[in-house]
Amino acid sequence: MVHIIFAGGYDVFIAAYLFNAATSTLTLAGKYPSGANPSWITPHPTNKSVLYATNENSPGALQSFTIQGNTLSSAVDTTPSGGDSPAFAVALSTGEVAIMNYSSGNGRIVPTTSDAQHFSPNAPVITFPPPAGGVSHPHMAVQHGTEIFVPDLGADKIWRLSPSGTAGAYSITGSIPQPQGSGPRHMRISNDRLYTLHELASTLTVQAIPAAPNGTSTIISSASIIPANPPATAVWAAAEILIPPPSARFGHYIYVSNRNTGVQTPAGDSIAIFENVEQGTPKERLQLVTQVFTGLDQIRGMEFGGDDNEFLIAGGVAGTAGVVIFKRVDGGRNLTEVVRNTDVPTRTSFVWSS
Repeated sequence: MVHIIFAGGYDVFIAAYLFNAATSTLTLAGKYPSGANPSWITPHPTNKSVLYATNENSPGALQSFTIQGNTLSSAVDTTPSGGDSPAFAVALSTGEVAIMNYSSGNGRIVPTTSDAQHFSPNAPVITFPPPAGGVSHPHMAVQHGTEIFVPDLGADKIWRLSPSGTAGAYSITGSIPQPQGSGPRHMRISNDRLYTLHELASTLTVQAIPAAPNGTSTIISSASIIPANPPATAVWAAAEILIPPPSARFGHYIYVSNRNTGVQTPAGDSIAIFENVEQGTPKERLQLVTQVFTGLDQIRGMEFGGDDNEFLIAGGVAGTAGVVIFKRVDGGRNLTEVVRNTDVPTRTSFVWSS
């Protein structure tokens, strides 16, 4: 089967790639115009013909597109993000799209119409309280039941939002404290656990999901994601975390990307693979399985796709290494490179359309 993968980046287009797993080929199929800096793209959860993209600018915006086979329409609709530098957006099961503004400490949860491609202009802006002497940097949104969790890199909190009765209206009902100075960036929820990747500390943590709306829980385990014997010129900034569901072929593993924002090495950034062992016992802990070096410079985005999430595509925000597809092996405990394409030097987020 030939897979279609769309890729966002800091440019004025969204790229499309064709990945043939049988022949191990990855071909640039086209570049489709968008608003400036579609750095984060996200699919509709049920309608595979709809794609959303941020415009990571000041001020920022959210756009919708129609996927037509392996091509992309021009923007169907565009709405303001309500702030500056929206670095993340995600489509929710409610028919809303959450977009978070990294630089202005706020975000919107935007309702869509019945076609999922037109936005309501009336969604209010949600402003996150800044820390004393600092600024709020909301970096992601994750749906959990009726709540929305928002990691705030500047405030060292994960905010909990709850719907307020009308579409797009949410209020801050609680927060989950994170280690001071750690900079929570992205998070995932799996097996009744909250996994948080901390950009400033380059750590991965796991904790139980606290009771709503404002419960607390201790961090069960914390692990450094930095590879052993790093170069002295490295400046680390953790970026993405993925936890594909386990299956008969693949176990329950956590994949996180390191970013060396300092002087890069030929080996490039690594993807660290972790396992949460002995969950539910006093010995529960995060355990490093392996580090996979990619040759990429500053991996910001990566995404699983293909049958059983067998493949992982990743790209760097810097350098000229393009995008790389890896295959999961050893039950998910390792990755091997399948193919790379350097036609577009940098990419920052991915959507497997088929």
